[in-house]
Amino acid sequence: MSDAPPDRLSTDERSKFHDAAALERGVGVRFNGVEKTNVEEYCISEGWVRLPVGKTLDRRGNPMTLKVKGVVEAYFRDAD
Repeated sequence: MSDAPPDRLSTDERSKFHDAAALERGVGVRFNGVEKTNVEEYCISEGWVRLPVGKTLDRRGNPMTLKVKGVVEAYFRDAD
């Protein structure tokens, strides 16, 4: 595996952007210079993250998310 995390990554197993190997290795995300630990999905090239909105759930039991645009930096935690 490369030293750079994927451009787009999702924690949802049903998503085509889910990568179990990368998630197991540990991916950290900085959004607008602030470390975020609750990111559901991110895209570096498009500059957005999906963050859960409180404790609300959709009709399938998944957390409701909000897409927020800004500067996204992803890194592998084991590289630190």
